Amino acid sequence: MNLFGFFHRYRPSRRPRAAAAIAGVATVGLALTACSEPAESGNGGGDSAAEGGQVTLTVYTSEPEDKVDEINAAFEEANPDISVEVYRAGTGDLNARIESEKSSGGIEADVLWAADSATFDQYVTSDDLSQLQDVETSSLIDEAVSDDGYYVGTRIIPTVIAYNTDVIDEADAPQSWADLVDPEYRDKIVLPNPAVSGAAAFNASVWKNHEQLGEDWINQLGENSPMVAESNGPTSQEIASGSRPVGIVVDYLVRDLAAQGSPIATAYPSEGAPYITEPAGVFADSEQQEAAEKYINFLLSEEGQKLAVEQSYLPVREDVGVPEDTPALDEIELMTPDLDTVTEDKDAAVKVFQDAMN
Repeated sequence: MNLFGFFHRYRPSRRPRAAAAIAGVATVGLALTACSEPAESGNGGGDSAAEGGQVTLTVYTSEPEDKVDEINAAFEEANPDISVEVYRAGTGDLNARIESEKSSGGIEADVLWAADSATFDQYVTSDDLSQLQDVETSSLIDEAVSDDGYYVGTRIIPTVIAYNTDVIDEADAPQSWADLVDPEYRDKIVLPNPAVSGAAAFNASVWKNHEQLGEDWINQLGENSPMVAESNGPTSQEIASGSRPVGIVVDYLVRDLAAQGSPIATAYPSEGAPYITEPAGVFADSEQQEAAEKYINFLLSEEGQKLAVEQSYLPVREDVGVPEDTPALDEIELMTPDLDTVTEDKDAAVKVFQDAMN
């Protein structure tokens, strides 16, 4: 599965400044060959609404292609007056695109659905997000709800230790982050690149600021010469293939591969698992705030969260169950760091992590 640079049903010129913005982001290496031709008029969403009551919503996301397609099909069926266009990329590339668009006049998307709270806090600080006005959060777990109301979590995605069951017996599998620095795992570990993966960047900051781990643990992990894959997707594939039989990866990908018959299993680390909530928020530049909030409400609804569970995610509601063969959320030890610290230290943590892996 290609998790980067996927351009899906996206028309680049929702507003007149789009051509300049897209020229700017070409430098980050995203594949734009699948784009349709720019619309002749500027604001695609406004024009379509005026012509026939149809609203076009543009979503920037790091969600896997098949999963976001399934969500959008269900949303459009429930909201036939709203069509969804998606731009997919890794979080690092999404951030680069957004910054390029800001320098060219304004952000071209309506909804950001990706990454972690720390990333969203940065957009709140720079006034790039609108405060949510009509998003229902009363049925959500506390971990999903932000204090300031600018974004809301849509899934619980822990990062775990995964291992190939053809190579490593369950009794011998690593059960803690500390286990991974044992020399027996030298040249056997794979993990995602924090410069590309939002979850990996968040994790780097959590680990760096964890009292039991810190920079010493990161440096010791580097001494085991782990392979740095481009993202969580390739990381999970390396583990499943056995070429690197131990890895650090988001848990839902392990469930996906195990369900397909791959020899892969999960260990939730004893020190706790860092996790992201893959928040959703509305850009301040959006002209479709109402439709954008309908989209977010759908993600949080019972229907939307049941779809999340079917897609192997842990939900942010307690009334929709959990994926098969998965512990309930309250049975998983999660790391709960200070988010301000994680946000402020993320860039420094990514550098520490990259230096240790080289």
